[in-house]
Amino acid sequence: MSVLINKDSKVIVQGFTGGEGTFHAQQMIEYGTNIVGGVTPKKGGQEHLGKPVFNTVKDAVDQTNADVSIIFVPPAFAADAIMEAAESGIKVIVCITEGIPTADMVKVQAYIKNRDCTLIGPNCPGVITSEEAKVGIMPGFIFKKGKVGIVSKSGTLTYEAADQVVKAGYGISTAIGIGGDPIIGTTTKDAIKLFMNDPETECIVMIGEIGGQLEAEASHWIKENGTKPVVGFIAGQTAPKGRTMGHAGAIVGGKDDTAQAKMKIMEDCGIHVVSSPADIGKKVAEVLK
Repeated sequence: MSVLINKDSKVIVQGFTGGEGTFHAQQMIEYGTNIVGGVTPKKGGQEHLGKPVFNTVKDAVDQTNADVSIIFVPPAFAADAIMEAAESGIKVIVCITEGIPTADMVKVQAYIKNRDCTLIGPNCPGVITSEEAKVGIMPGFIFKKGKVGIVSKSGTLTYEAADQVVKAGYGISTAIGIGGDPIIGTTTKDAIKLFMNDPETECIVMIGEIGGQLEAEASHWIKENGTKPVVGFIAGQTAPKGRTMGHAGAIVGGKDDTAQAKMKIMEDCGIHVVSSPADIGKKVAEVLK
């Protein structure tokens, strides 16, 4: 079992023939991901990277039975791309696009609320199940098969955590980069629940940032329901109050949004908190001994 994606996932790429879609689709194919085609309006019937191109997601699903989509569509059109994927029956939708207007994401959130799909992102690095499937933009060579799940707001820190865990002698089951925008599909708590229910994951690394309540909500859930050890880190410890730092959602609005406040909540909820990402692998090794 794996979380969200595996070697049998049938993946399509929305924005397939564009520059970003082409580059990352090639990387995903080389990793071993089962890319079954892509979507670019008005280019249906062509072939790209040895895969068929379709005009619509519905056409792609009808002809390939695709169940996962990754979106490389410009911000102005990305919300429509997400909703099209959901309407067409895609089960896991990964949106890489950065800069989608918040008002558009409000519409997306309402649209997919009662649909049978999971949205990862937007403005995220995607999802990777080590040595099986990469649906994202992360450097695949870092991720070795193992028992540690990663959920992170930060793309770069997702890679750093994976590298630290692998160097400590452990590997990664699945890593989920949820993105740092104010409105995202899958929250930290949602991802934690997936890992808690995954028999192949024995330990979870939870990486957050200043701003918002996602980490606090996840921490309280872990305290009440957690069955596996969680190692936590919060980025932005030196950020001044009231300053937007990094991701669009990382703005400190009150005393509970600071890195220090979040770290205390996490510790109070039984999470093994580290003060530096360089200590993640070491802490994972300690809790798994």
